[in-house]
Amino acid sequence: MKYVDEFRDPGKALALSREIHALTATIARAKRQPLQIMEVCGGHTHSIFRYGVTQFLPDEIEFVHGPGCPVCVLPMGRVDDCVALAERPEVIFTTFGDAMRVPGSKKSLLKAKADGADVRMVYSPLDALALARQNPEREVIFFGLGFETTMPSTAMTVLQADAQNVSNFSLFCNHITIIPTIKAILDEPDLRLDGFLGPGHVSMVIGSAAYDFIARDYGKPITIAGFEPLDVLQSVWMVVKQIAEGRAQVENQYARVVPRDGNKVALAAVAEVFELREFFEWRGLGSIAHSGVRVRERYAAFDAERKFALPNLRIADPQSCQCGEVLKGQLKPQQCKIFGTACTPQTPLGALMVSTEGACAAFYNYGRIDTSGLSASKATKEDQHGR
Repeated sequence: MKYVDEFRDPGKALALSREIHALTATIARAKRQPLQIMEVCGGHTHSIFRYGVTQFLPDEIEFVHGPGCPVCVLPMGRVDDCVALAERPEVIFTTFGDAMRVPGSKKSLLKAKADGADVRMVYSPLDALALARQNPEREVIFFGLGFETTMPSTAMTVLQADAQNVSNFSLFCNHITIIPTIKAILDEPDLRLDGFLGPGHVSMVIGSAAYDFIARDYGKPITIAGFEPLDVLQSVWMVVKQIAEGRAQVENQYARVVPRDGNKVALAAVAEVFELREFFEWRGLGSIAHSGVRVRERYAAFDAERKFALPNLRIADPQSCQCGEVLKGQLKPQQCKIFGTACTPQTPLGALMVSTEGACAAFYNYGRIDTSGLSASKATKEDQHGR
């Protein structure tokens, strides 16, 4: 297929739907409890809700919304560090737009900007580097955020800053890695997942071979999926077919983009600039070993964590926020006690409501949920007022 509308063909969607229904009917355990398929990537969550993919699936298939939205898993303490950096008078703090509204313990970057901090939205780390060249008297910090999808562009920008000797540019590194995160989910003792839709954008960088351990060591099928409606439906069909046939393999529906061994140039740049952290804190998931990266000593001059003093505190989420349970598939977004009341895309209390890729935001915008009857609890109101 060549054109976007071909990936949204209703006839093909119905044909895939019939195939999925027929396959599901042959799986004995689907009659006892739903088959749970985790879409790891927030982009898939958005597509599923936006295009109503669940309407084409039998009741015996249930999506579990995974942790593949990097904005959503950023802990409050790291947001507080961002605000502390941004509020330094000598600093121009640059960030992608979807990170502006992530709540910290006291304020977001957007609120810091409203209070006078020089916070600027950029589309690329190269934009931040250009600002540093244009403002040699200021310290320009780029908020590096995202999985392996965005890591290469950040790494290449650090390499360019080093080559050009731009000494007033630095990186506040919050890049995270997908494989340790999936492994942490698979190691959960009460795991009930039957299969995975693998992330397409991350896989474009790391390749499909990186997921071999899921099938080999855990016996779970995974299909790397594209983001159009037919991509998602075909990927679900591929996972269900594996379950019906008793197989567990890594299959690549998104082969038009994702190679088996990844992008070697991008991976080389990442390996040159970054090294694994021993641990990294995730909002709602806790500390996960080797799930984040930091700047190598060789490029310490471009590391904001080394260059500036940071609060570096661990801050617990509000008790009423249930993002962790949603991220681990224990709750559906609408089952959170503050969904649609204290926590909305306009006034997010939880990180999953901030980004368009967050499960709560996607469900709120496209899930056709009537929020008129929902009411915030006393605990929620106390969280909002900081008591």
